[in-house]
Amino acid sequence: MLKFSRIQKFTKANIANVPQDKAIIYKIKSRSGENLYTGIAGRGRGQDRLVEHKNIKKDQIPEGTRFQYAQVKTKVRAHQIEKSIIKKEQPEHNEQHK
Repeated sequence: MLKFSRIQKFTKANIANVPQDKAIIYKIKSRSGENLYTGIAGRGRGQDRLVEHKNIKKDQIPEGTRFQYAQVKTKVRAHQIEKSIIKKEQPEHNEQHK
């Protein structure tokens, strides 16, 4: 079973603690805990991908103030899980799998 990290504030310091050794699935959440966006990043790209979201969130996901992530063995598996989460939770800022 996939285990997500605790919900953290969307800060560069917290992003710097995201492990880089495996692919990740991440959720950008509102202050109230609502999943606003689900995405994936390949091995070694998790921190970069989250920083990209942090830098553009004012325009694209302005209410995204928190995040959480889970590590998976492969990017292929990450895609499968991402699709499942998007279908189940229907985050407002994900369009491609609705």
